[in-house]
Amino acid sequence: MSASKKTVERSLLVASSALLTLSLAAPAFADASPTNSPTASPSATPPADMSTLGGEQLGRPGSQVNLGSGVPVLPKDVTARSWIVADAESGDVLAAHNAHWRLPPASTLKMLFADTVLPKFPRTASHKVVPSDLAGIGAGSSVVGIKENESYTVHDLWLGVFLRSGNDAVHVLSAMNGGVDKTVKDMQAHAEDLQALDTTVVSPDGYDARRQVSSAYDLTLFARSGLQKKDFREYCSTVRAEFPGATAKHKKGKATRESTEIRNTNRLLSGDSDINTYQGIAGVKNGNTTNAGATFTGVAERGGKVLLVTVMNPEKDEHNEVYKEAARLLDWGFQASGKVQPVGELVPPKGVDTTAQPGAKASDGASPDTGSGSGSSGASTKPVAASTDTAKGGTTGIGVALGITGGLLVLLAAGVFLVNRRWPLPDLMRRRR
Repeated sequence: MSASKKTVERSLLVASSALLTLSLAAPAFADASPTNSPTASPSATPPADMSTLGGEQLGRPGSQVNLGSGVPVLPKDVTARSWIVADAESGDVLAAHNAHWRLPPASTLKMLFADTVLPKFPRTASHKVVPSDLAGIGAGSSVVGIKENESYTVHDLWLGVFLRSGNDAVHVLSAMNGGVDKTVKDMQAHAEDLQALDTTVVSPDGYDARRQVSSAYDLTLFARSGLQKKDFREYCSTVRAEFPGATAKHKKGKATRESTEIRNTNRLLSGDSDINTYQGIAGVKNGNTTNAGATFTGVAERGGKVLLVTVMNPEKDEHNEVYKEAARLLDWGFQASGKVQPVGELVPPKGVDTTAQPGAKASDGASPDTGSGSGSSGASTKPVAASTDTAKGGTTGIGVALGITGGLLVLLAAGVFLVNRRWPLPDLMRRRR
């Protein structure tokens, strides 16, 4: 073999190795396939080099937990490509698995959408839908059933976003916000303010789109930020509600508009044939697309502890697997809380005063309970961890308890902030056993 031929072969080998290294380290990108397969994934191997934001251990591939005396072992039947369990109040990350792996987020990205857009419009504001409002919705998208030339309140639209993951509701709210492109820019800017640096926003509804990625770490930041807002807490904890239908005109010229019941698709909140409601659950958001697989972020309270869990794309192909794995991780978290040494922390948003004391307000320009579009101010007397039922004559107040777990709900320290060392959270609704 000639020397020149050997040189060419060596060059090709080096180039191939470099390309392979880049392919393993690069974030996984979603395409625009509209189906709802729970197992599809653009990659099965996490990158070797991930962000270390929040702690060095969070940048390591694989499961990260500091086992010690009295700390339970992690559940073995968790197959998600990425997950995280964190204390919602202290921000401590109790355990994680590929926390900063950049993966397609599906509709869990709607948490960022809500945290960004929800403060901009009063819940009582009404909007008449025009055809352009519904343009560009991806084929096969989940919808709540919004009709052209019908009017909806902002409250109606947010119920459609949270309960039915309605991409049509997202697009209408985006149109009210100046359009999809502006909303995407707003969301990206807000993600950067929250230090959610794994996230690239392409579509406001989480529909599969090339280059659109987030991480379990970032999704947990979005949930924690959203839960500062009382309207966000109400919508994400609502189990079922009435949603306006189309207007029907009768022969005598009288117009009537009936409503239909919509039910939250978060199965830890609403239950299903093969899964019970999770004791203490209060939201937050689920998702499922071809490239993302099943994704879920939830918040729950037990025994005075409030935990956040995010699960992305379980490999095990079983019905409601994402919720089952989330429940196992929450069970572990409540058993380990107070015993396990954290592997990292959820960082606060940029510019937040981390020295806040009980009763203080967030320093990002608004009270944690304002920015909800409802005109409220100061500490709320409404809870974060309570389920809400607005159907069949129920009210929209989050203080209305739905006895989905047989437990009693009591209000603890109404109007007083429970403060962690980094960022205040509003008062909580405690669920007793």
